[in-house]
Amino acid sequence: MHCLRDPTRGGMATCLHEIARRACVGMVLDEKSIPIREEVKGPCEILGIDPLYVANEGKLIAIVGRKDAERVLAQMSGHRHGQETQMIGEVVGDHPGMVVMRTGIGGTRIVDLMLGEQLPRIC
Repeated sequence: MHCLRDPTRGGMATCLHEIARRACVGMVLDEKSIPIREEVKGPCEILGIDPLYVANEGKLIAIVGRKDAERVLAQMSGHRHGQETQMIGEVVGDHPGMVVMRTGIGGTRIVDLMLGEQLPRIC
């Protein structure tokens, strides 16, 4: 296990940017692998909010070594609170400090670091 992060503030994208910058690595996400519930997708689309930057209370991001990834994934998804566990991407040596995503239509896009807040904070 290299790193565990709580994506409550700033969401997944902000967390991954912070990790990529501090570790001087790049990250490649697979859009199809990111578990976003339908009850989140709909309101985000209506409000024009990117779910990658929405607070994810009760979630975690784990960065693990490639050789341990399948074992960690199996252990986490076997727990009642980890049933939605997914491997969403990989750490790469290319483009240090950047996070990119392979999109569902086969392209690649930069996942920018969000400046400001999408929603006002309530806590």
